Amino acid sequence: MGAKQRLVVIGGDAAGMSAASQARRMKSEDELDITAFERGRFSSFSACGIPYWVGGDVPERDQLIARTPEEHRRRGIDLRMRTEVTEIDLDRQCVRTRDLEEPGAEERWHGFDHLVIATGARPVRPPLPGMDAPGVHGIQTLDDGQALLDTLQKEEIRNAVVIGAGYIGVEMAEALRHRGAEVTVLERDDQPMSTLDPDMGALVHEAMNGMGIRTVARAAATEVLTGPDGRVRAVATEGGGEYRADVVVLGLGVRPETSLAKDAGLPLGESGGLLTDLAMRVRGHENVWAGGDCVEVLDLVSGRTRHIALGTHANKHGQVIGRNVGGGVATFPGVVGTAVSKVCDLEIARTGLLEKQAREVGLQYVTAKIESTSRAGYYPGAALMTVKMLAEKRTGRLLGVQIVGREGAGKRVDVAAVALTAGMTVEQMTALDLGYAPPFSPVWDPVLVAARKATSAVAAAG
Repeated sequence: MGAKQRLVVIGGDAAGMSAASQARRMKSEDELDITAFERGRFSSFSACGIPYWVGGDVPERDQLIARTPEEHRRRGIDLRMRTEVTEIDLDRQCVRTRDLEEPGAEERWHGFDHLVIATGARPVRPPLPGMDAPGVHGIQTLDDGQALLDTLQKEEIRNAVVIGAGYIGVEMAEALRHRGAEVTVLERDDQPMSTLDPDMGALVHEAMNGMGIRTVARAAATEVLTGPDGRVRAVATEGGGEYRADVVVLGLGVRPETSLAKDAGLPLGESGGLLTDLAMRVRGHENVWAGGDCVEVLDLVSGRTRHIALGTHANKHGQVIGRNVGGGVATFPGVVGTAVSKVCDLEIARTGLLEKQAREVGLQYVTAKIESTSRAGYYPGAALMTVKMLAEKRTGRLLGVQIVGREGAGKRVDVAAVALTAGMTVEQMTALDLGYAPPFSPVWDPVLVAARKATSAVAAAG
């Protein structure tokens, strides 16, 4: 038997602990030491579930925890909580750590044979006046969610402002509405949900206003205003707007947390995410791996790398890394950019490219947009949905799909995600043998109706 190897993991959530767990399945404790460092108080938790916990749909915080530190330790992983990695020394193959529970304690060095960087992402927090005032909350970790809940329970919250109307913004708007607050969402762009084309974002805008969530477009925040007690009292916007707020939640998206990697000289992409090969090995470094929200991934539609922060990707990255560290062979081929969300009963989904993204990579395309229903029109509960489809002008290759509607709308995007991954044309999609019965779909599923219209658009474009 060869010398025992040492695996060090930075980050105790989805990617990091999936990597550690998979490596442990493949290598015994006699063959591989695994040490993981997590600066927070929780491991292996669902950040995607935080809005539903804050809103009361998920009653208990611990329901969002997939595996506790104790469970990881029982499986042979030395997981050290509240321990921050402060430096990576690639030449010496070691990391320096600091115990956050003992501020005066001496920092320590830990050697590795394999290093996994799974440092996640951080909420965008613009450097505006008042942004650090009590009552302003970013949402990324369970600690963040608990801090917001503490504010909601301790303070008299009548008015809430959400800055940013992306996925986390609209989900937190719903959560705050469930908590009884009057909610205003401020979005600097023309429409909410910049992850959709503006015409589809307009549907979300209209629906949110109809739900009692005030949504203000072209309203870039400039300052968080505070009262005599120092707490937030309002948010000011360009043009002199002012919106009352007892609490402010940031929904401006996230950025890769790669400061450690940058300081170590590791390669970063345009978004600041780490660049890896298909095995999730950091480019140019044989024994350094990275996964989760701190990396950029290959977009299979555009052929470029993108930063997409999703727990589904993070868990897959970790599985690939763990298998490779454990002596197996695995790859992560890329993504097509699929995401779903909801605000109240409105479902929002997209996969592939938006019009803006297609133009940026030089693709010529046609669009098709249709309205249909989730079930046969005569069947009780049939709900409207709008489907928009992009196809390459010359070849008819599917480029992207967006869906906005009520029950039954969101998960239909999965059909399009499979078609994108397979490189199908919209004409090929029209022949897909999808399930049909009146309680589930019209005779022609809405995605297929959009594909038929896109096929006609491709033919008309010559």
